[in-house]
Amino acid sequence: MTDGSLVAPALFGFVGRSGAGKTTLILDVVACLRREGFVVSAIKRAHDGFDLDRPGKDSWRFREAGCREVMMVGDRRWALLHENADEPEPDALALARRMAHVDVVLFEGFRSAPIPMIEVFRPSLGRPMLWPTCPSVVAVAADGHVACPLPVLDLGAPQAVAQFVRDRVGLRAK
Repeated sequence: MTDGSLVAPALFGFVGRSGAGKTTLILDVVACLRREGFVVSAIKRAHDGFDLDRPGKDSWRFREAGCREVMMVGDRRWALLHENADEPEPDALALARRMAHVDVVLFEGFRSAPIPMIEVFRPSLGRPMLWPTCPSVVAVAADGHVACPLPVLDLGAPQAVAQFVRDRVGLRAK
């Protein structure tokens, strides 16, 4: 950072089937990284759509009236709601560029994003693994035996998963 410009944040993703424990693992990894002094943000892909608004609230009414973006601001947080309308969903990298600068942005979902990812896998769910068709998966975090050529991490050891993330994206201890 000798030229005064910001260094782009590290990007790392977590993918897996519904119910595998992606969010729980990410929360644990965030806690580990925060204890080490890193500033972390997260972007979650919602498959079924979502709404932060409630019908009848002013922000909802602004959106219903046709506003492209509505920002809600309070003394402790703010949120920007952007309507995609007829546009395609933005890709993961475009979304990361919209966020404030941090050390690392963790993604949940976004299987096609060109960033390194860990697949969260529970053999007991009886569902197929994603890594054979998801080239960005660089490791698997599982709660049981998994036969695959990728590194297999213990789903119950979030500190080790956080260390894997740090090593993979080149985060240096603070």
